[in-house]
Amino acid sequence: MARKYPGVRPQAEGQRPFSTKDTHMPLATLAEVLQPALKDGYAVAGLVTLGWEDMRAFVTAAEAENCPVILQAGPSCRTHTPLPVLGAMFRHLAEHASVPVVAHLDHGYTFEDCAAALDAGFTSLMYDGSRKPLAQNIDETARIAEMAHAAGISCEGEIGFVGYDGGEASAGTDPDEAARFARETGIDAMAISVGNVHLQQDQSGGLDEARIAAIDAATTVPLVIHGGSGVPAAQRLRLARETSICKFNIGTELRMAFGRALREAVASDPERFDRVQILRDVEAPLEAAARAVLRNFKP
Repeated sequence: MARKYPGVRPQAEGQRPFSTKDTHMPLATLAEVLQPALKDGYAVAGLVTLGWEDMRAFVTAAEAENCPVILQAGPSCRTHTPLPVLGAMFRHLAEHASVPVVAHLDHGYTFEDCAAALDAGFTSLMYDGSRKPLAQNIDETARIAEMAHAAGISCEGEIGFVGYDGGEASAGTDPDEAARFARETGIDAMAISVGNVHLQQDQSGGLDEARIAAIDAATTVPLVIHGGSGVPAAQRLRLARETSICKFNIGTELRMAFGRALREAVASDPERFDRVQILRDVEAPLEAAARAVLRNFKP
């Protein structure tokens, strides 16, 4: 029976169930793409979107690589474009794609953020209570997960705090707290802090594999790495195959590719002023960069 997504009921009524045999697929939930990844030893990329050109390039890249993709709307994206517009854009791309596409709210900080995303047709809610005391984070994340599951969609939570390159320091995830968090919230995926940081512009870092192993041993929930751009590509691939890490968020790496391509597109003809022409030249390099990321996680 077709899933009914709040906020977009007329579209959802006739939606076909998820099937890899379909030529065109509806939006998938996070659980629908992460559970096969957990079982078969690979990861799915959560690609941070900022506008139409990048999200379209990301879906095209996923189709070329024949793999699922998670389109993510983070706080800066939501500041620039209202959630109902983002939901409609994600849904349009997914409904015309040949691979599963997840519409994911990244770093929802309040219940209202998550409820608005659900109403806008998102199929995955990431509630970020990682700055809060453990008991409060558990209670609030569990409430979001209950709301998401009642609507037939997925929920990601975060335990431990993932910091920012040159900014807030990280607080590493405690394995025992991670086990309690996963058990008491009922989340579909758990973001952890294991040496990863947001906004890192190179891959000079690396993850704490001993901590990952301890968390892995304490829970069976799919694990998520935020700040995946700063993780060496070889380590991403190996951890996707050998651990329960099933999702890497990639933002900075692709934003840098977009910026380089945009500068080249503008510089190629200083007289050109049409933004459609300029941005059209950006999509092919961005698609190539996204394909390289996606290829690194495939089984």
